Amino acid sequence: MALVSTLPVLNLLAMSFFKITWQDARAVWEANGVGHYRDLANDNLVRASLRNTVFFAVVSVLLQVVIGFTLALFVSKITRGRTLYRMVFLLPLLIPGIVIGAIWKLIFNSEFGLLNQILEVFGVWPVDWLGEEKIALWSVIIVDIWHWTPFCFLLLLAGIESLPQDIYEQAKIDGASGWQELMRITLPLMWPAIVVTFVFRFITAFKVFDEVYLLTAGGPGTATEVLSFTIYQRFFTENRPGFGAAMSIAVIFLI
Repeated sequence: MALVSTLPVLNLLAMSFFKITWQDARAVWEANGVGHYRDLANDNLVRASLRNTVFFAVVSVLLQVVIGFTLALFVSKITRGRTLYRMVFLLPLLIPGIVIGAIWKLIFNSEFGLLNQILEVFGVWPVDWLGEEKIALWSVIIVDIWHWTPFCFLLLLAGIESLPQDIYEQAKIDGASGWQELMRITLPLMWPAIVVTFVFRFITAFKVFDEVYLLTAGGPGTATEVLSFTIYQRFFTENRPGFGAAMSIAVIFLI
């Protein structure tokens, strides 16, 4: 844990107080105090990435929890073929991120993508899903929902199956409807599991990188710029490791 977690974070913290340049293939550290942290507040790209990241995380995770809970409720009621449904719903979670990026980039392609071909059947004009500023972030959200809803489904299904059945038997004796069971028994008992699932997914969604990198590379403009991708750009594209380190430390505390 010290080697793979604590020491790298301490190294990031030290880097954030220096301007680091390269001379003769060696890193030159020049003290900069809290200059990088002051620059964070005035960086328009950082503001845009923070705004997009919060919007992305809140919307995608809320929808994932709702869809995952709904699927878990349906599967918990199934008596035959439950294993098959579980297997099908978990498939997106097993696919590597780079494969998901390739699949959805083909689906969203504005010229020959499957989604636009379906729209053309209904007489709808093709949409540039990844190139239109108002749509691009929603397109990434759709991919994230497809990818990570199985995670929420799995946790919530385990929670539903662990609920005491004697309460439901008593509710049926008292004449409770399915809706009353859901609102007065299932949701109150499942609330801790729902909160834990939301928190877990919110933290991982806040760190989203691969979907943005593979689908849009932060574009068009700053429409899909997120914090992890901005840090990547500062470190490796702009060669500003000091600023990237300061931004990394800020994101760690933010999460």
